[in-house]
Amino acid sequence: MTPGQLLKFYLALVCLSVTVAIGFLLAGVKIILIFTAIELTAVTTGFLIYCRHALDFEEIEISDTRLVIRKFIAYKETVVEFNTRWARLSPPQEHEKVFSIAQTGQSVELGQFLRREQLKSLVTELRAYLG
Repeated sequence: MTPGQLLKFYLALVCLSVTVAIGFLLAGVKIILIFTAIELTAVTTGFLIYCRHALDFEEIEISDTRLVIRKFIAYKETVVEFNTRWARLSPPQEHEKVFSIAQTGQSVELGQFLRREQLKSLVTELRAYLG
């Protein structure tokens, strides 16, 4: 879901919960306000956690001997630049989800958003450009 879609869903959910709560409140069940407040607090917390990572990405750019890696995780952007002649790729271990690229003390882990078969394909493709 994109953040815009999530916001629309969240607003619809809040309207539904408040409508149900008002219905019970009009019927004389005042305790419903506590449960509605707890429910909406929990849903809001979950959606905020989801939104924090909804736009996360990793990007690899190769131009001549320049390898630029951009990672945007939880609103924090990291940009690391390597020389393709000196950078070394460490493939993922048997049950690991990520691989790394390193050069003279700098290392970056990549691949956390890929499925296993996509990860293998990316590692194979990157090897042709490195070292």
